[in-house]
Order: sequence, then C-alpha cells, then structure tokens
Amino acid sequence: MKRVLLSAIALLSLAALCGCAKSPPVQQVWRSPRVDLKPYEIIGMVEFTSSSKGELATLATHRFAEAARRDQEMLRMVDLGTQKQALRSVGRNEWGRESYQVIGREHGLKSMFQGTLTLSKVQPNVQISSLLRSGQVTANVSATLEVQMVEVETGASIWSRSASATRTLGHVSVLGGHDYVFDAADPEAAYGELVDALVAQVARDLQGSWVTQ
Repeated sequence: MKRVLLSAIALLSLAALCGCAKSPPVQQVWRSPRVDLKPYEIIGMVEFTSSSKGELATLATHRFAEAARRDQEMLRMVDLGTQKQALRSVGRNEWGRESYQVIGREHGLKSMFQGTLTLSKVQPNVQISSLLRSGQVTANVSATLEVQMVEVETGASIWSRSASATRTLGHVSVLGGHDYVFDAADPEAAYGELVDALVAQVARDLQGSWVTQ
C-alpha cells in the first residue's frame, strides 16, 4: 500500500512538472510610447484655452506637459504662454501657416502642442435661488480636453487626441444666471482629479507602459 501511495505521488509530481514546462513564465515587458517625441527635438507648449474662467486650463496645461515628458527621456519643451501671448510675440493676430513658421523660427521649434478644455455641462448640487447673485457651491461638471500637435513648417496637425470625464468639483462661484467661475486657492485640490482623468487619456500615446506576456 505504501509503495502504491509513493508511486501515485511521483506520478502527480511528474504531471505537475510537465504542466509547468508547457506554460512559459509570466513576465513584464516595457512597451515604448506609440508616439516618439524625441525626433522633434524642441517642442513648444501653448497654454490651453478654456470655455471657463479660473485655473482649470492652466492646471491642465501643466499636467499635460508633465505627462508628455514622463517617458520621453530628455525632452526639451518651450513655454509659449497663452495663445494671445504667443501670437503677439511675433506680431500676429491669428493662427495660420505663417504664424506657426514665424513662431517656430523664433524659438527653434519643429512642432508645438495646443489644446482646448471645454465644459459641456455644469450642474450645481444645490438649488440656486433667483435672489442669490453669487456664492460658493459644488457642481457636477462634464469636461472635454482636445489636444493636437502641430508641425510648425506646414501648420498641419500631425497628432491629436481627445478625452471626456465627469467629476464633482468644489470652489464653483455662481455669478447669477448660468455664469460659473472655477477658482480656488488650491486648484489641484479643488479639481485636480478631473484634470488628471482627462490628461491620463489624452497623453496615453505619448507614454510607455508595462505589459504582461
């Protein structure tokens, strides 16, 4: 009986070893960013425009710049300021092929990032009285972030991506009617989660990742 038991254990151990031999070990493999920014050498960063007042667009611009650079090694990026500042610096009033070319020569750029943050729905979480002219409330906000990379020599868009997200934000000032201002002493704490959700989706092509094989 003892010999039979030992034989059974040996067979089970052999079967387990064969099973392990057939299944290769799981490993983590690094996948490089789908869009390699290094060939563009120096990239301009124009502050995103926004349909709202406050620091939402500014914070989104900074977060996107950080995300774009994360896995691109020593990427050089030039802050061009707002769209008006960038155009005014070269004596232009609107974007066009010549505007991109002049700005590109001025800063030694091959491309630049531009983006737009749009708030499509703002729903206050409290009932606003018609007698209330202003106040601080929270609101459910749906936002869309669209970013494109423009080749300065041609003015053509060579990459673009958009993302949407909905979050509850604080520090929403209601200025009568449907006019809302998003402002806070600490923008990151007030609406950093919304911005992070948008940027994580938009910057995905520019970042690497670990995949299981």
